[in-house]
Amino acid sequence: MDVNNIYSHIPAPRDPELFEDLAAAEAVRIERIVSWGQATPEGDWLLQGRDEWVILLAGRAGLRFEGQDRPVELGPGDYVHIPAGRRHRVEWTSADPRCVWLAVHYRGGRSDGD
Repeated sequence: MDVNNIYSHIPAPRDPELFEDLAAAEAVRIERIVSWGQATPEGDWLLQGRDEWVILLAGRAGLRFEGQDRPVELGPGDYVHIPAGRRHRVEWTSADPRCVWLAVHYRGGRSDGD
């Protein structure tokens, strides 16, 4: 059995963000995302075919959901459920400290956001 650490093997800051699958199966994918000041390009929206549960483990970030006037600000330990088909964007991420995210993509059905 291999033991790894979510904060290990992070390269020096770069563009684009680092996306790394940690585990995957037919119904679920778990990934680590590392951001150093990146954001979704102005005017673009992210749209996914699966639900996503994401927690910010380090850094600070702002997520905006279509129809909301202001981004939701996240700090270490904050998490959010993003239902499949919900348009959203990353407004900003901190560069120092870097952002370390853990995202779980799955086929689900929860839409209450908790």
